[in-house]
Amino acid sequence: MNHKKEDKSSVGANDSLSEKAWEAEDLGVAIDDYIIDHIDKESDYLHRLYRATHLHLLYGRMASGHLQGRLLKMFVTMIRPKLILELGTYSGYSGLCLAEGLEEGGMLHTVEVNDEQEDFTLPWFQNSPYADRIKMHIGDAMEVVPRLNLKFDLVFIDADKRRYKDYYDMVFPYVNPGGYIIADNTLWDGHVLETPPVRDPQTRGIMEFNDFVAQDERVEKVILPLRDGLSIIRVKRKAPSQPPRGEGKMKNGFGKTEAYRN
Repeated sequence: MNHKKEDKSSVGANDSLSEKAWEAEDLGVAIDDYIIDHIDKESDYLHRLYRATHLHLLYGRMASGHLQGRLLKMFVTMIRPKLILELGTYSGYSGLCLAEGLEEGGMLHTVEVNDEQEDFTLPWFQNSPYADRIKMHIGDAMEVVPRLNLKFDLVFIDADKRRYKDYYDMVFPYVNPGGYIIADNTLWDGHVLETPPVRDPQTRGIMEFNDFVAQDERVEKVILPLRDGLSIIRVKRKAPSQPPRGEGKMKNGFGKTEAYRN
C-alpha cells in the first residue's frame, strides 16, 4: 500500500514538474514574440537572407536572427568603432547587422574558415547596401588575424566553440584599449551548468572560456541571457600587450567587399 502510494505521488510530482516546464517554455515563446513586436523591424533584405539561410544551409539556427541582429547593430552605433573583426561569418546575417551600424569610413573584417560558405555568403554582402564596409576573409582566424595586423575597436566571436579561449588570447593584443569583445553562445543551451567531467568538447570549450574571462582582470565583463548567451567584454583602458607579429603603423584595411583567401 505505502509503496504504491509513494509511486503515485512521485508520478504526480513529475507530471507537475513537466507541466511547469511546458508553461515556462510557452511563456518564453510568448515573451520572445512580444519583444519582436516592440523592437525595430528587420529589414526585408535581412528577412530574405534569414529565410535563405534556413532553406539552403545546414544548421540555419546558427544565424543571429532578428533580435540579436538589432542588438548587434545597436552596440555598433553605441560604441562607434572604426574597425570591427568578426570570427565566424556563416551566412552573413550578423556581419550585415554589424556593418549597418558603422559610421562612414568604418570597416568590418569577417573571417570564415569554411571555404564552401563563400559562394552563398559573398553575394549577400556584395548586393547589400553595406558592400563597401565589408571585407570577407577565407581561412583559419588564428592565421588570418595576425596577418591583417590591424587594431580593432570591436570583436565579435561566433566561431568554433572548442577554440573560444584560443580566439580570445589571439585577438586580445589586436583590441584597442577601451574596445569590446562580444562572444556568442556562452550559455550553450544551458550545458554550462553540467557537472564535470563534461565530454562534449564544445561545452568544455565554452566553460573554459567563461572561467578564464571571469578571472581576467584586464577586462570588465557581463553575460546577457539572450538566446544562447551573449558575453560583453570591455578591455580596460590600460594598453594590452603588443601583437605577437608585426610592428609599425597599422593598415586601415578599407576597401570594397571581396573574399580574401589567407
